[in-house]
Amino acid sequence: MTGRETILARVREALADVPADETPDDVAIPRDYRRDSSLDDAAVVELFVENVIDYGATVHRLSSTTDLGETVREICHRRGVRTMIAAPGFPEQVVTGAGVVLMRDSPPMSPASLDRADAIITNAAVGIAETGTIVLVSSVGMGRRALSLVPDVHLCVVRSDQVVATVPQAMDVLGPQATRPITFISGGSATSDIELVRVEGVHGPRTLEVIVVAAEDS
Repeated sequence: MTGRETILARVREALADVPADETPDDVAIPRDYRRDSSLDDAAVVELFVENVIDYGATVHRLSSTTDLGETVREICHRRGVRTMIAAPGFPEQVVTGAGVVLMRDSPPMSPASLDRADAIITNAAVGIAETGTIVLVSSVGMGRRALSLVPDVHLCVVRSDQVVATVPQAMDVLGPQATRPITFISGGSATSDIELVRVEGVHGPRTLEVIVVAAEDS
């Protein structure tokens, strides 16, 4: 048997006792998995930072948005960024002092134009502590999905009050926006599909810089 035939045979075996007229809505799915965390807000943010770093991303902690422009400038200098796209709705004044050429996705840039940009800067919709994930929604401050998938460097600004502990909590936050394209990002782009050799930057930015800003000053 081929792998495909083996999998299909197992599916048929598992469904053998299911009545032919049964629909998915006829059977209640238990959702008794853990949805929250016992950690306080500060510990949730610390866990988020720890796991984001574990994925190979760089994290910058800011106590005030006052330092955001300088942090962006420092990142651009260190990474050799010369051109940057600011997601529509992202505060452009943060970028203008960074010493880079600001590119705008209005009208929408072509894939070739996106590829010529060194970096993209966006906000985030939510951060997930237990998985070290940032989540983007196709909306103001985050832009369309292509923006975060093509340029080689992604700078993402996350407020500390946007960080939740678990994936179910993140889904609750995203619920009202679930009809829009949503992107989950855990570290820089990487794959080990070929001979289990890790290769970075195959299907998105290889470099992820996450800037966590304290909520009280955001």
